[in-house]
Amino acid sequence: MTPSTALPVADPALAERLSRRLDQVEERLGDAVAYADGLVDDAAHHLANAGGKRLRPMLTLLAAELGDGARPEVLDAAVIVELTHLASLYHDDVMDSAPLRRGAPSAHEVWGNSVAILVGDLLFARASATVADLGPDAVRIQASTFERLCLGQLHESIGPRPGEDPVAHYLQVLSDKTASLIATSARFGAMFAGCTPDVLDTVAGFGERIGIAFQLADDVIDLTSDGALTGKTPGTDLREKVPTMPVLLLRERAAAPGAAPADRELVALLDSDLGSDAALTEAVAALRVHDVVGATRARAVEMAGAAVAELAPLPDGLVKDALVSFADALVDRAS
Repeated sequence: MTPSTALPVADPALAERLSRRLDQVEERLGDAVAYADGLVDDAAHHLANAGGKRLRPMLTLLAAELGDGARPEVLDAAVIVELTHLASLYHDDVMDSAPLRRGAPSAHEVWGNSVAILVGDLLFARASATVADLGPDAVRIQASTFERLCLGQLHESIGPRPGEDPVAHYLQVLSDKTASLIATSARFGAMFAGCTPDVLDTVAGFGERIGIAFQLADDVIDLTSDGALTGKTPGTDLREKVPTMPVLLLRERAAAPGAAPADRELVALLDSDLGSDAALTEAVAALRVHDVVGATRARAVEMAGAAVAELAPLPDGLVKDALVSFADALVDRAS
């Protein structure tokens, strides 16, 4: 298992130290997803072995550099957040009917929905068992984060209430479904490195905002990048009618008085049957060149800037600079 995201760290000594600790996280993660039962072991290793960005454990380790990053509890915390993330992916792919994840067939495509859901549950259980060793405060934070993950998925599935702003609803979904765990990743790093409560709140606020920026950037990447590079099928969300920011902005424009006929025609295309590869390719190509994609990218950049502003109370230095670079790197993916 090898993380695919380069460390956003300019200082060679800090980069080497974080890289070494990420390797330790990988080893522990491999142990955490191991099961005696052969089928379960294969299914549990499926996504972990496919790699991934490992941005959550990376953020945990980086935030821990604000205190004593060498504490063993920091590594445990980094494993917990990645286990939680992996578990959520098994569930998400079932709900979204995603055929690919990290360049490999999704678990439900290989073993079926029931196995994928239960393996996700098993990984959540492993994360819970590990966090229990870190004390009641950690358990409460993990439970609250898990609750927000579920609420985010639930609200995404249900959609906005009548009269509710779809864009505001979507941003709240991103906050719960994606940003909550990224915020906890940063909080855990600082927490188990012995940082003060104000530092914990600062890095958690940074994580919350960078998590939203990260998902907005992903909305752009889903339309503009080569699936062979991202490991995902472009336009899967379009096919499954899962809302994304570009589509929501397009619908907002098309519903406005005096909307351009081309915008209304594109909405009609997106609302049509995209079950065939040809229809999906046409829809992705049409949306890809629309300026709502650029507007989504601008929102991602704006949210990343808000995340960086959260770091103002931290002392200047290598770690703060690395956190700023971390924010820039997440958004630059969509450039």
